[in-house]
Amino acid sequence: MVNALDSRALRSTLGRFATGVTIVSTASADAIHAMTANAFTSVSLDPPLVLVSVDNRTRMHQLLPDTRRYGVSVLAAEQERLAMHFAGRPIAGHEDPFVWECDVPVVKDAIAHFACDSYAEHAAGDHTLYIGQVRAFQARPGRPLVFHAGEFTCVSSEPVIASWGW
Repeated sequence: MVNALDSRALRSTLGRFATGVTIVSTASADAIHAMTANAFTSVSLDPPLVLVSVDNRTRMHQLLPDTRRYGVSVLAAEQERLAMHFAGRPIAGHEDPFVWECDVPVVKDAIAHFACDSYAEHAAGDHTLYIGQVRAFQARPGRPLVFHAGEFTCVSSEPVIASWGW
């Protein structure tokens, strides 16, 4: 017999795994739609594939099957307010944070971004896993914004640790 899991406790426990913070963005009928996501990972180098997990209740989930392309922008430590904005806590009067890469909106000043074409979609419970084939990417130096235990944080920049080099 399987016991029902406490979903709140499960979410809290899963939050112990630190992740980067991304903005997933797409354009439809000349409007940009974006959302904050921390479920992002590399899938393959050949072909170049990445994955984002999107809640089935979101507008992004409705748009991606039609737009068939999207951007993933890895946020810098100083972009926490932007992450909050696209996580449903709007900031009044914020500037348009997007630039275009291969006809896909991506966040300017992000430490990395990927322009993707839809490669595959997989239903997975209350989310859909969108696998994208990377068409273009770019990176710049900077410290990443990190999400851990329900809070934003950042990576240590202590010189001894940072210079160890994995």
